[in-house]
Amino acid sequence: MKKTLLFFLAMAGCIATAAAQDVIIKRDASRIEARVTEISPAEVRYKRFSNPDGPTYVLPVSEIAAIRYANGEEERFAEVAKAEAPQPPVDVRYAVGDYYERDGVQGIVVEIDEEGRHGKILSLDQAMLPWTLFRKPDLRTVGTDDQGDGRVNMATMERYIEANGLSWSDFPAFEWCRNKGEGWYLPAINEMLIVGSSYHGGVRSRSDRKARNNFNETLRSHGGQRMDRMLYYFTSTEKNDREAWTSHMELEAPYVVEIPKHNKFLVRALRRF
Repeated sequence: MKKTLLFFLAMAGCIATAAAQDVIIKRDASRIEARVTEISPAEVRYKRFSNPDGPTYVLPVSEIAAIRYANGEEERFAEVAKAEAPQPPVDVRYAVGDYYERDGVQGIVVEIDEEGRHGKILSLDQAMLPWTLFRKPDLRTVGTDDQGDGRVNMATMERYIEANGLSWSDFPAFEWCRNKGEGWYLPAINEMLIVGSSYHGGVRSRSDRKARNNFNETLRSHGGQRMDRMLYYFTSTEKNDREAWTSHMELEAPYVVEIPKHNKFLVRALRRF
C-alpha cells in the first residue's frame, strides 16, 4: 500500500511538472506552449516548451492578447491602435530602393514592372534563423525546389507540414516570413539574386557604394535593419534533404552557396505589390 501511494504521488508530480508551462494566447486565438524568458514594451521572447534548449523566438506585443503563466497567473495586453499613415495615390510609381508603405504594409522596393506600379518589396527587418530544426537522421527532402517564386515553395511547405503532422515552428525561416502577415514569403534563390543586384544599384559588375548606402539608409530611416553584405541569406529553395540555397549581398562571386538547413543564417521576407 505504501509503495502504491508513493507511485501515485510520483505520477502526480510528473503531471504537475509537465503542465508547468506558459501559454501565449495570440490575438488570432492561436496558442503557443512556451517558456517566456523576457518581456519588453515592444516584444516577448520565449522558447518552445517542447524544446527548452532550442532557439529563442520573438513575438511583437501587438500580436499577443494574453500570457497565462505556469503558476496560474494571467497577464493581458491592451490592443495597440495603429496610427493610420496617409496613403499614396493609387497611380504612384516606384523605383528600386524606394520606401513602400500602403495599407499597413512596409518594405523597400527591390523589383518593379515597366511602369513602376507593381513589383516586390523586401522586409525592413531581418532575423538569424535555421531553415529547419530537424537534423540527421530526421532530415527529409521537402520539395521546395522552385528557383523563381518563393510563393510556390511556401505552398509546397504548407502541404508538407499538413501531410506529416508537423508545425510551421519546425521550419523557423519559413514561419518568420509567414508570421509577417498575408502575402509575405521566404524568397526563392533567383529572387534573392535580384535583391542582391538591386542592393548594388542594379548590377554587380561594379562597386556602387552610393547605391548601397542609399539602400541601407532607407532601411535605417524607416526603423529597419541594414543589409549585411558578408553573411548569406537563406532562401526557400532547397538543394537536397540536408542543404538549402543561400545568397549574399557582397560584390564578389560566387553569389550562390548551399548551406546545411539546421544552421542559422539571415532571413528576410519578400512580398508582391
